[in-house]
Amino acid sequence: MVSTNYLKIPQKRIGALIGSNGEIKKKIENLTQTVLDVDSNEGTVTISPREDMEDPLGVWKTNNIVKAIGRGFSPEVAFSLNEDDVYLEVIKLTSYLGKSKKALARYKGRIIGRDGKTRDIIIEMAEVSLAVFGKTVSIIGTIDGILMAKEAIEMILHGSRHKSVYSFLEHKHQDRKIKEFRNMVGLENEEKIEFRTDNV
Repeated sequence: MVSTNYLKIPQKRIGALIGSNGEIKKKIENLTQTVLDVDSNEGTVTISPREDMEDPLGVWKTNNIVKAIGRGFSPEVAFSLNEDDVYLEVIKLTSYLGKSKKALARYKGRIIGRDGKTRDIIIEMAEVSLAVFGKTVSIIGTIDGILMAKEAIEMILHGSRHKSVYSFLEHKHQDRKIKEFRNMVGLENEEKIEFRTDNV
């Protein structure tokens, strides 16, 4: 039997979770066959399985959708977490930077980059969605994409220059595309093929 789940989200994100006339809350409930009980004053959310729930992971997926909205994602992006191969990763910046508000603001700025450039490059190269909110950076995507984006973010948090981070992302992106191509044409188990031209 699937059990009820409880979590708390920032109060300022309760409106985004409920939506106009409760529209987002209803959409989540219909999508995942769960029931949400939202306490607007406390910011607590209770997720219960509906009797007709078919997916045994329904409550777990709903938990991630609610958590993602709480971490700054739009509901539309958060809904992708209902898919089986899409996951949420929340990076707590305080684990890397301590409690210094100055360090937090500085590194959030570095992750976003000037005019959002760094954030956009991470999103494009790792093929993920990214939200920088409060004391967290959150990623939604496939496992490969999340691992790639997380490594790039950790490089920034450990003081790497943006140029090094972009170079890492470009290299990983190329590797990923080659792997996808090899899988598509059935070369995943074949030896590496090298193309060369010799002058005769």
